[in-house]
Amino acid sequence: MLKNHAHHPAEKIYGITTLGEKGQIVIPADAREAMGLKKGQKLLVFGMGGEMVTFAKLSGVEKFATHLSKRLNVIQGIIKKNR
Repeated sequence: MLKNHAHHPAEKIYGITTLGEKGQIVIPADAREAMGLKKGQKLLVFGMGGEMVTFAKLSGVEKFATHLSKRLNVIQGIIKKNR
């Protein structure tokens, strides 16, 4: 496992994986264990800037989206003030 000096214990580099012939990747066992990922669990896959692909537990994204939607009016106000 590659290590970095992140300040948060969950911020680690778990190694390198290879894209297979069918477009599949293997998430390293250490990463699966740290994230509590189980076989069959749904992950959201999204791109960032054309150079990065990110995976997130769908349950976490749903919680975050609910959190944001409840505060949408406040967020919109902050954005308007900072334009």
